[in-house]
Amino acid sequence: MASSRKSSKLYIDQEALSALALVKAGLLYPVTSLMNKAQTLEVLQTGTYNNKVFPFPLILAPSGKINQEVLATAAAGDKLILVSDEQEVGHLTIEEIFEINPKERIRQIYGTDNLEHPGVKSTYKRLGKIAVTGEFEIDLDPIMKHKLDIDAAKKRIGAQHVTAMMMGANPLHRAHERLIRQALDKTDLIVIFLLKPFSSTDLQYDIRHETLTYFVQNFLPTNRVIIVPLEHSYVFAGYNEIIIDAIVAKNFGCNRLTIGQNHAGVGMYYDQNTNKSIIDRLTDLEIEVDVTSEYVYCNVCKTLVSTKTCPHGQHHHISYHSDPILELIKLGLLPPAVLMRKEIAAIILSRLFPDRFKNLQKLYYDIMPVTGLLEERSEKDFYVELMKLYQTTSLS
Repeated sequence: MASSRKSSKLYIDQEALSALALVKAGLLYPVTSLMNKAQTLEVLQTGTYNNKVFPFPLILAPSGKINQEVLATAAAGDKLILVSDEQEVGHLTIEEIFEINPKERIRQIYGTDNLEHPGVKSTYKRLGKIAVTGEFEIDLDPIMKHKLDIDAAKKRIGAQHVTAMMMGANPLHRAHERLIRQALDKTDLIVIFLLKPFSSTDLQYDIRHETLTYFVQNFLPTNRVIIVPLEHSYVFAGYNEIIIDAIVAKNFGCNRLTIGQNHAGVGMYYDQNTNKSIIDRLTDLEIEVDVTSEYVYCNVCKTLVSTKTCPHGQHHHISYHSDPILELIKLGLLPPAVLMRKEIAAIILSRLFPDRFKNLQKLYYDIMPVTGLLEERSEKDFYVELMKLYQTTSLS
């Protein structure tokens, strides 16, 4: 019998809200609702949902003493007001409440429950011991706008083939640029989903968005590339990330997902006397997955090359790893142009170190070659021109 009690509040964080929005907008199809206990067991046993691959149960089990008290005393038919950051964001009508094991839930997502893993530790803190399922309503305006933007971009150029790329651009470097250009050769339209994590990153999202936008607008055919923010919640975490990436890309209207060879989830595993990778589980998702080569700079070839085609050894290669490039940037140093386009480096440094020069205009005109016209110069201008001096070779 349905309960007639008054509404209670269920407090959820932005990650849970993001996951709920993906479900409600149909971007995690075949999953279109929160899973009940029977559906949860089905996914655990088969790795599928409604005969389609899905890596782990999609449930709502928020932590917190108040939430646990509300769910422990609630019943089917009760209406829960969903609250996030002290704002009412929607509501849920309870169909079923059931207990879960948080550590088992963590293993389902990450493949481990080792709390020394940063992602595991963060997600574990967010989990309660009681899950709730039922019909819910939340604001879908931001996500629906992104879907409409992609549809409009496809219609504008008559795109028949659309490639998705999930990218952190943290920071945007030369290998990223090569991968984007390579993908453009094989498709009509590229949708770059710029990942927006909820935990802190080395570069703020707005800086990463600004650098990627600058590259697209100045060095690519702008009508064939669209940048879409994608909140990177816990559902994208762990070794099943590629599966969720592919599902979301497909439901956004993409035909192909391009990923790098060194992506964390691409590794091989052994199953029933056969070598397999996570890609083998994507065959029923109706989206092509393109695994691109790793690119390096070879100091013999004097250009970016694929590790599959360069005949020279690793000792001649400069790899494009984000951490050391970020280390240079955090120290306030201009990364070499071979690692990062000078304009991109200039944008980042001018944002991270504003007003670092006591008299920028004097310094600029004392050091840089000028045409004789005195114009106000920005810190970005200074970094760009400084990199040009670094690239001078006649005296090196």
